[in-house]
Amino acid sequence: MKKINKAGDYSDGGGLWLRVNHAGAKSWMFRFSFEKREHKMGLGATHTVSLAEARDEARNCRKLLRGKVNPLLKRQQTIIQTKIETESRKTFAECAYQYIEDNRAGWKNAKHANQWTTTLKTYAYPHIGHISVADITTKMVVDLLRPIWVEKAETANRLRGRIQTVLDWAKVQGFRSGDNPAIWQGHLDKILPARSKVSKVVHHPAMPYHDIPTFMKALQFRDGLSIRTLEFAILHANRSGEVRLATWKEIDFDKKLWVIPEERMKAGHEHRIPLTDQAIALLQKLPVFTLSEQDRKDMFIFPSTKKDKPLSDMALTSILRRMNKGQFTQHGFRSTFRDWAAEVVQYPREVIEHALAHKLADKVEAAYQRGDLLEKRRSLMTDWANFCYNQ
Repeated sequence: MKKINKAGDYSDGGGLWLRVNHAGAKSWMFRFSFEKREHKMGLGATHTVSLAEARDEARNCRKLLRGKVNPLLKRQQTIIQTKIETESRKTFAECAYQYIEDNRAGWKNAKHANQWTTTLKTYAYPHIGHISVADITTKMVVDLLRPIWVEKAETANRLRGRIQTVLDWAKVQGFRSGDNPAIWQGHLDKILPARSKVSKVVHHPAMPYHDIPTFMKALQFRDGLSIRTLEFAILHANRSGEVRLATWKEIDFDKKLWVIPEERMKAGHEHRIPLTDQAIALLQKLPVFTLSEQDRKDMFIFPSTKKDKPLSDMALTSILRRMNKGQFTQHGFRSTFRDWAAEVVQYPREVIEHALAHKLADKVEAAYQRGDLLEKRRSLMTDWANFCYNQ
């Protein structure tokens, strides 16, 4: 065959032919008759398919013909079936990515999508990211959960739930069938210990409320935007993200209000916060306050060194460490406020809970309590600010 270079078709017998084109390129071809019609079926170029392989393929085609099967049609069907199977065999990582993209618009903020991606990329993808969702088993899920089930109980629980959700999504899409190997009730709860048995609720360390005036005075003697951020957060008993992501357009100086939109709140509801005189004075001393209201409205109140980025949560933790208060956390000041409100002043419980942006646990009470008790909270926060600054 190597010596044949002249253009034309050369028979090897049994329907196998060598074709040489005018450029000298050689390829194999199988000729056959089916239902009184002549057909030609390419078997590949000689530089990729050897003579022995071509003869084997021709032999398989003759077997199909004896069974009254058109080998050309059979190959086309095989190609289509392979394509269908390939498209339907989505990996876990592919399904997770698509699930996140499908639901991104419905989540409150981009941080939620990022948390999903980070958790799965860190703990799930190294084990099952490359595996077809149709092939994921209970053992695979348990193997990736077990190393962190005790040491990182909260993370492991969220990871299990996210894996379950992705596999449920894959089943609805037709990429897998059968029971979900990541489901907890009646399944993994028979293998792994309950989260309540392997982890204790860890409360954020809180500074005793009687130490607050001294601490706030120490803050006032220090300069820096992160210092003012912590001071502002303590004045309003805020969560870290509520303060760090605050923008100037949320502030209404005329009404002495700070309105946090629902998409930034943990409970998913708009939160109105009464601004005390001390809080307003703090804001008006910030460097960016010299800009016009229009120019600063979309800016972060407490930006990082990169003006278009908010201050990091670690910046507040660093302040406490530098002041030898590393045993406390920024979030713990919410507990400090709660202790003070319960022991020092006389305000109804629901007023205090609204100040902390907590949902009322009693559903009946919540149903009747439609307002946000703004004016009563204004009085509460004024008392708190006066206490903080020992006024």
